[in-house]
Amino acid sequence: MSRPAKALIDLDALRHNVALANGLSPHSGTMAIVKANAYGHGAVAVARAIEEMVPAFGVACLEEALELREAGIAKPVCLMEGAFCPDEIAVAAEHDCWLSVVNREQLQALVAARLSRPVKAWLWVDSGMHRLGIRPEEIVDSHAALNASSNVADGIVLATHFACADELHNDFTRQQLSRLQAGMAGLPEQPKVPLSLANSAALLAWPECRADWNRPGIMLYGSSPFPQSHPEADKLQPVMTLVSSVIALRDVPVGESVGYAARWRAARPSRIATVAIGYGDGYPVHAPDGTPVLVKGQRCPLVGRVSMDMITVDVTQLSEVTLGDEVVLWGRGLSVNEVADSAGTISYELLTRMPRRVPRIYSA
Repeated sequence: MSRPAKALIDLDALRHNVALANGLSPHSGTMAIVKANAYGHGAVAVARAIEEMVPAFGVACLEEALELREAGIAKPVCLMEGAFCPDEIAVAAEHDCWLSVVNREQLQALVAARLSRPVKAWLWVDSGMHRLGIRPEEIVDSHAALNASSNVADGIVLATHFACADELHNDFTRQQLSRLQAGMAGLPEQPKVPLSLANSAALLAWPECRADWNRPGIMLYGSSPFPQSHPEADKLQPVMTLVSSVIALRDVPVGESVGYAARWRAARPSRIATVAIGYGDGYPVHAPDGTPVLVKGQRCPLVGRVSMDMITVDVTQLSEVTLGDEVVLWGRGLSVNEVADSAGTISYELLTRMPRRVPRIYSA
């Protein structure tokens, strides 16, 4: 591998973040969310690293679940959006996957399926997100229909998803919780219906949302879901560090431009480093001039438009820069949240869009 662009994946940091999630709610089950290739970190490697620490994994679709099964991951895997067609239900049951039920059609398909064994069901409630889930007033009847089916294992989990848990002063999270609780009023008291409420933001900041199952995602990978400092989120450790190297250096006189469309022009005699990284490697094409980059551990500004395979960085203030010097695009020493904010996006997008051509290098 001669090209220097690579993603360094720190599995010890991953385990640290999982331990933090477990410790915040020690009497709950942690479903580690590994959809979208574990947020770009490599689903199989991530699942193997933390399988002993969590009782279940969450994915978006059957294909993601089967990838884990083919790699030997034995823990339950929940299809968070359910089965996209009735044929998937039997395959999910065969591979010991848990099935979300997010609408009446999925419920009916699960009840009507011919299965060799029952599956564990997660019944999703739309408490205000308005993407997936049954209405709160449908909870009692839907739960009863699933509970009466021989296709459904005991212990149906009732789940919802919060729209604004990352907004610490927004009361909408409590409103959603109240809607869910109102809809649950007619459920049998025994056995108690297990609940799953908290995503990363709710687990970190909303103690009343820590229920029987938590579903941490972005926090496992060391990125805070909050735009500001938070005492628990500040304990997270970045798992991915995107690195590359300086591959060219040049002196640019005053008034000369750098990069496509001549977007940036030198206001002083400038030393410009070309770095082997670009939007073909997942670096955001919309990153503006001034987006921070670490060169030899020191912050330097991006200058000029991001290319497919290269960026240019103003290193004038550094005393000495040579070809091959390491460059950190995000990770240790430079938060992916800061880079995402500069580029007008979110860390979730930067991490999950990491392409296959960037090798993942894992350290224990």
